[in-house]
Amino acid sequence: MGIHDFMAAYKRVWEGQDKHGFAALFVDGGRYWNTPFQVQTGAEELAAYWARIELQRDIALTYEVLAETPNGGIAHWHVSYQVASEELFRIWAASTGTGLPDRKPGDPLPRLTLDGLLKAEFAPDGRAEEVRIWWHSIADMP
Repeated sequence: MGIHDFMAAYKRVWEGQDKHGFAALFVDGGRYWNTPFQVQTGAEELAAYWARIELQRDIALTYEVLAETPNGGIAHWHVSYQVASEELFRIWAASTGTGLPDRKPGDPLPRLTLDGLLKAEFAPDGRAEEVRIWWHSIADMP
């Protein structure tokens, strides 16, 4: 699997909310850096981290491969989704470092848009050894 196949699979598992499919994209002991300071390693941690996608609805991901090497590549990705739980909204707010935007109890949850880069390195069998993402996000507050 090269970066083109990986990104097609990344789109499929994110839009399909498939945490086990996400983990299967990696070798045993594969690493996913969702921020420069937080890494998930191995199938169990990868699936547990990716479980948060179960709190998203109406997911739409697009991407463009920017560079490809024999064992890796870089892609620009863009995803939007409807936040489906207060828990996910709190996770997002904490990850941005901005705190929770002003909302009243019962206010609708926002749609989030994330824009980022992904750098991947692949093992000889085509599965990912290491994936690093860098992203920013914005909430469309109703």
